[in-house]
Amino acid sequence: PRYRPDWASLDARPLPAWFDQAKVGVFVHWGVFSVPAWGSEWFWWHWQGEHRADYERFVQRRYPPDTTYADFAPRFTAHDFQPRAWAQLFQRAGARYVVLTTKHHEGFTNWGSPVSWNWNSLDTGPHRDLVGELGEALRESNIRYGLYHSLLEWFNPLYLADKESGFKTQDFVLKKTMPELYDLVLKYKPDLIWSDGDWEAPESYWNSTSFLAWLYNDSPVKDTVVVNDRWCNNCSCQHGGYYNCADKYKPGTLPPHKWEMCSSIDKLSWGYRSNMDITELMDEASIIEELVQTVSFGGNYLLNVGPTKEGVIVPIFQERLLALGRWLDTNGEAIYESKPWRVQMENSTNTVWYTSKGPVVYAIFLIWPQDNVLELCSPTPSPATEVTMLGFAGTLKWQKSPGTGLLVTLPSVPPSPLPPQPGWTVRLEGVE
Repeated sequence: PRYRPDWASLDARPLPAWFDQAKVGVFVHWGVFSVPAWGSEWFWWHWQGEHRADYERFVQRRYPPDTTYADFAPRFTAHDFQPRAWAQLFQRAGARYVVLTTKHHEGFTNWGSPVSWNWNSLDTGPHRDLVGELGEALRESNIRYGLYHSLLEWFNPLYLADKESGFKTQDFVLKKTMPELYDLVLKYKPDLIWSDGDWEAPESYWNSTSFLAWLYNDSPVKDTVVVNDRWCNNCSCQHGGYYNCADKYKPGTLPPHKWEMCSSIDKLSWGYRSNMDITELMDEASIIEELVQTVSFGGNYLLNVGPTKEGVIVPIFQERLLALGRWLDTNGEAIYESKPWRVQMENSTNTVWYTSKGPVVYAIFLIWPQDNVLELCSPTPSPATEVTMLGFAGTLKWQKSPGTGLLVTLPSVPPSPLPPQPGWTVRLEGVE
């Protein structure tokens, strides 16, 4: 069936299966904002949209008088950007898809956009097609490629004129936003489009539904492409493909619609900050906890890093990504291709989260019980029940709980000076 350019028709499109199966992705925020590398990727807006004193002081202290935001672009060099090394890192992190900012709200494009004259990565800064180079490397590593794209641009004169008209005119959409979206799809054939910058204007301004109808009906990626829900000022959690709802969204119960939680290793920013402190970063345990909660509730987990202006993913971010990958090497069977179980979490003192795959149920517990006995209240055991632990050989002994559920005797862990890993998985067969 052909999709019509209206939400009733577009929202009925089935989500391509690869997205739900993938579960784990890496988000990359990279652009001219990586040059000041201070505050956040909203640097330009805080500095010249809001005239915040701390941003004005920062520029006065560090840069020559009369510096403009455009002066940062030549310093966005990407000198050390090695797309293959990035792809290898993301693969070792266990990511099945990667989403790169092709253009943030600053309007600078990380590819040679034909409608972003002199404000793109080919004409200035790196003089490289960053979107194309990363895409090639990811595809060699068999990782799906997603493109983040902001609909709005804070200071684009065309956008500001449309805004002034109450969004009755559409010059910016027709001359900038839409040509870029079509260009990205035709040139790079993305697996995913992560739209953003939607919140100021209605769908009638953005022309989102006609773009999505073309994307689903006639584009070269019509059968595989996945999109999110940020296409107009009241689309979030309502329309589009899967739902983001809000940054760092945590639903707390199982949503009826496929969703994704985006989170950032740097808790204060998505873009790189040169002055970040270790206490402001997520540690391995909190990353694993977010991942497990998200997947139990049927979501995908998209974890963000911000590279430096030279294109380096700093070692502390690499370390966090590799820790996630090591955990997934052991426990990935309970994550990838899994489905939510009838119960998502135990309400007991132990933090236990469930996923399932066909008849198999996985119980992921984040705290090792002191007496080495894991109490699972929700599964109903049968005489055929078999319990194993991912990463350990052999079966585990279990008995029926006095109440409901079962008690699993875990392998005794020898005392070790190293902190234990953040989370383990028990695999249950033959339970209801």
